[in-house]
Amino acid sequence: MLRVATYNVRGLKDDRKALVRVIRALRPDVLCLQEAPRLPGWRRERRALARAAGLSVAAGGRVGGTAVLTAPAVRLLHGRGHRLRWFPGLEWRSIALAVVEKTVEKTVEKTVEKDRERYAVCSAHLDLLAGARLRHAAQIVALLERAAGEFGAAPVLAGDLNEIPGAPVWRLLGGRYTDCFTAVRGPAPRIGADGDEDRAGATFPARDPRVRIDAIFAGPGLTVVSYGGAAVPAEDLPAASDHRPVVAEIARTPSGQA
Repeated sequence: MLRVATYNVRGLKDDRKALVRVIRALRPDVLCLQEAPRLPGWRRERRALARAAGLSVAAGGRVGGTAVLTAPAVRLLHGRGHRLRWFPGLEWRSIALAVVEKTVEKTVEKTVEKDRERYAVCSAHLDLLAGARLRHAAQIVALLERAAGEFGAAPVLAGDLNEIPGAPVWRLLGGRYTDCFTAVRGPAPRIGADGDEDRAGATFPARDPRVRIDAIFAGPGLTVVSYGGAAVPAEDLPAASDHRPVVAEIARTPSGQA
């Protein structure tokens, strides 16, 4: 089972101590970042954040501000940043993609066996313009699935979509992958406003979440075990960033149940 989180950290412009507390509370095996530092010293800033959270930088370049961090529990097989198609007048977007391997214990006929599971995890931050969002989403799916196929890994896509559920990008991704939020509505910490079903799962703005624009999608052959937010004091969330993070536990679906 892999624990994947996604978090738009707003360029580390907010309370970094609160941010680290939130990330540690998520307990991710893999953390997908958006708006990671891009100014001079960006590598140093990212490494410092990762170190403070007990993680390592696995993937991501300066352009686009996406990154993937990993925990010691997983082994990095491949990590890189990839620039997406550029549209004149718009910000140059990118993805960060990491292929990881995690050793898990499984009980087979009362015998505990160890198995190695591979996941291709992509961090994305889509544009504010609808047309660019949709074209980039299609490009991202192709890049992610190519990497997954190359390494025999299951694809996982996470990030800030800048779009609400039901819009074109969500329909495109939902046609191929499972939206982890809709797959599991269990007792995990609430993400959005309590008691308001229309805002359930909302991630933005952090102080008073009204829309769900941050998401995690699990590819074919994966089961969503849990989904939620960070169990931290309420004041830490708006202090850390203008988005709220989400985290999902994802497992390989047993062959007989796929």
